Amino acid sequence: MNQFKGEKSLLSEKKERFSSSGFIFAAIGSSVGLGNMWKFPYITGENGGAAFFLLFIVCLVLIGLPVLLAELAIGRSGRGSAATSFIRAGGGKGWKAAGILQVVAPFLILSFYIIVAGWTLNYAVIAFNGQLFSTTDYAGQFGSFISGYMPIVWQGVAMLITAGVVILGVSGGIEKFNKVLIPGLVVLLIVLMIRAVTLPGAGEGVSFFLKPDFSVLTAESALVALGHAFFSLSLGMGILLTYGSYVDKRQSLGSAALAIGAGDLVYAFIAGLIIFPTTFSFGIAPDQGPSLIFIALPAAFSAMPFGSFFGGLFFILLAIAALTSAVSLLEVPVSFAMERWNWSRQRAVWVLSLICFLLGIPSAMSLGMFPELTFGGKALFDWMDFITSNIMLPLGGLLITIFAGYFWKGAAEAAGLQAGWFRVWLFMLRYVAPVLVFLVLLHTSGILTF
Repeated sequence: MNQFKGEKSLLSEKKERFSSSGFIFAAIGSSVGLGNMWKFPYITGENGGAAFFLLFIVCLVLIGLPVLLAELAIGRSGRGSAATSFIRAGGGKGWKAAGILQVVAPFLILSFYIIVAGWTLNYAVIAFNGQLFSTTDYAGQFGSFISGYMPIVWQGVAMLITAGVVILGVSGGIEKFNKVLIPGLVVLLIVLMIRAVTLPGAGEGVSFFLKPDFSVLTAESALVALGHAFFSLSLGMGILLTYGSYVDKRQSLGSAALAIGAGDLVYAFIAGLIIFPTTFSFGIAPDQGPSLIFIALPAAFSAMPFGSFFGGLFFILLAIAALTSAVSLLEVPVSFAMERWNWSRQRAVWVLSLICFLLGIPSAMSLGMFPELTFGGKALFDWMDFITSNIMLPLGGLLITIFAGYFWKGAAEAAGLQAGWFRVWLFMLRYVAPVLVFLVLLHTSGILTF
């Protein structure tokens, strides 16, 4: 009897659905994260600028979109959590491990991603109150910040905001949150882009980003572009499987995939038109990695008119991008807990948020407070990033391509594509995507080097 009540409760929760536009906003929010703002500029800088950006577009269209569509279709067909989507869509029980991987990966990612989200919130506050620009030693300022206890405080703030959104549900929380923040994000992007491209000397940065030099591209550049196209769309981490289960059956998944891909591409493009003109204008190398965001760019903002205002807008932009992705990451294990243990949404959110917050504390401490939390030359934070981003996500994406391409008998109906497009999609999933994603896995894990 108790089991029946739990199932009834679960079914009630599962009746909640995204609206058509709400789904698009939520999916774009999951892909619009910190990666395109701080990772995309520096890997573009390392690989020669515009030529790499064009390569990224090709990878996103040819590989990213087919896998994206596969995840959405599997999720909508299964109508369950990411852990059970494969089986409910018609796969055998042998696919259970693949589903569990899709739940564990985003939970582990959130445990360290929420730390950086907290950093962005802190920097937004200190940019507007002037504290950020009260010094010229931005490296020392950042080092002092991550060495204290305040990153844990801000990590907690970011976790509470994320939990507060997810606890309100799919339509009442996630959808409304993204419908408000994504348009706001676009406005901030445009304002900052206009400021960046009108800086003295910004033309050199624009040229670097938009004028291709194909001589600098290498085989490794191709794998890096493919990997970023894959990761920037939130593939292989259970988000789109989960969101797909909330999509109405009348929603065109092909059109949705195109809209999500376009949103991700536009965000990356405008991010480049913010970062590169700013860095070139102030003589900053664009290939510095994460330190570009928290050390080099604050120095640039301090030197421009109304720098504290634009610096504050920039970090609010980062915080929005971080939080929309964090919400998506938390929804994956919450959906699983509701299904597997018949938990209410409130219980699932608070229990998993607390565990995730506690799990992230050692990672936060490993960056400064307790640097001895280092193994093999990597801080615990970096190990969590490496294991999830470089191994678990490409492995998850590889399993999706194999399932959809070879084992899923209901693929044609679930995808809702016309016969010609379906054959193209199936060809990509069977013969192109698995090979390339496998190469990404070998490269990111360090097995394949150049």
